[in-house]
Amino acid sequence: MLLQLSQDGRLSNVKLAARIGLTPAPCLRQVKRLEADGGKAGYPARLSPEATGRSFSVYMHVEITMTSREVVERFETTVAAFTEVSEVRRVYGAQVDYIIRVDVADGNAYERFQSEKMYPLPGVNRIVSYPTMKLIKSSD
Repeated sequence: MLLQLSQDGRLSNVKLAARIGLTPAPCLRQVKRLEADGGKAGYPARLSPEATGRSFSVYMHVEITMTSREVVERFETTVAAFTEVSEVRRVYGAQVDYIIRVDVADGNAYERFQSEKMYPLPGVNRIVSYPTMKLIKSSD
């Protein structure tokens, strides 16, 4: 069931039941239980970057000075709210604290994002940017 839903989260209950060898009623109960337990997190639409005007993707490695838990929480909340940011991951065992994916229109838009939104944040010590050339595979 999980594999089928991960490939197509919008499958009708009847089609999903047929694919996994159940009748519709028990299949629906399993899906509802999965949703209630937090195992099924929704139905996100995957939009093409070109359609949204954000086909320039940059991965940022960000190092912050962790002066307090409040600085870390404020940093994470603020960055997660930026519309240009599509993914934020806190990492450990590395020289950086965060890996952030930013999707913008072009290099100029990225430069504005970095200088106007990222650098002014409290705690930001260093940013290393990795603009990407081509998406080879994504499981989003």
